[in-house]
Amino acid sequence: MRLSQDEAGVAGALSGDLTIYGVADLQRQLAARPAGSLTLDLSGIGRIDTAGAWLLAELARGEGVRLVGAPDKVARLIANVTKAEPEHPERTETPPTLTDRLERLGRQVVEGTKFLGGLTGMLGLVLARFGRALRHPREFRMTALVHHCEEVGLRAVPIVALMAFLIGIVLAFQGASQLRQFGAEVFVVDLISISILRELGILLTAIIVAGRTASSFTAAIGSMKMREEIDAMRTLGLDPAMLLFLPRVLALLIMLPILGLIANLSGLLGGALMSWIELGISPAMFQTRLIEGTDINHAVVGLVKAPFFAILIGVVGCHAGMQVEGNAESLGRMTSGAVVTAIFAVIVTDAAFSIFFAQMGI
Repeated sequence: MRLSQDEAGVAGALSGDLTIYGVADLQRQLAARPAGSLTLDLSGIGRIDTAGAWLLAELARGEGVRLVGAPDKVARLIANVTKAEPEHPERTETPPTLTDRLERLGRQVVEGTKFLGGLTGMLGLVLARFGRALRHPREFRMTALVHHCEEVGLRAVPIVALMAFLIGIVLAFQGASQLRQFGAEVFVVDLISISILRELGILLTAIIVAGRTASSFTAAIGSMKMREEIDAMRTLGLDPAMLLFLPRVLALLIMLPILGLIANLSGLLGGALMSWIELGISPAMFQTRLIEGTDINHAVVGLVKAPFFAILIGVVGCHAGMQVEGNAESLGRMTSGAVVTAIFAVIVTDAAFSIFFAQMGI
């Protein structure tokens, strides 16, 4: 297919066969021509197929190109191709009405209610299997519990200890810079001890555990569901809740208070070190002030939250794993969603405990 044009580039003629093999070459020739209107003579076209007819139809539909002199067979094929092309109606987006917004809100409320119902059902399933394990200890796999205790607790010790140590350093440094203005540097010990023992130690530990453990539970259980291993367990007469969910939740229930204690000790150590460097408070003085000025109730208040955080993280991770569908996209979506949900649940629960203890005067 050859395109010939006059010197001004406003008139041209096609000659040769216009088939699928020459469409790309003709498109390059048309793209290289000067901008402006073009009258294209089609009388020299030999053979033509639907690909060539589609290109001519697109040229005719555009602005600045006029087709003339088309033979009857070429004109009929162009007309048929134009008629066969689907119409694309213009989509006009209308702003959402009050009814649309209420419908969207209602759907979100229903989905949230279903999600909370699923979490409650998973919690009830775990509690039921725990009672069954107490009645029939042989059905419980102690090896799985030990394994998950190692994964959940032992492997999390370095990051939890480091995090709490750095938090203690930051609290001591910031507290010293503020309390020094009032000559009350010694009260930095109270600031560190109450903040870490009552709130930050166990809260940040739970957030770290939620990030690494909830995602791990979801990924492991979700992968088993994708490979239909859970269906195979049911076929073999094995209970997935007893073998998969209960050991994971119990491991968190056992290890999270221990991790909270480690975080408390590490945070106090970091605060003592920075107080010694920044304020000259010796470790002996820090220990004396800590024992005399800090009530044991602060440590108890912090550790009381640990079992509730553990159950929330375990239930959210296991529930998200069971919601995974048969593709990798679903696994990734549910894994990230489990982390966000677990952290959100931990923070909301901590806020509820804070309000409760404040009302009780503890």
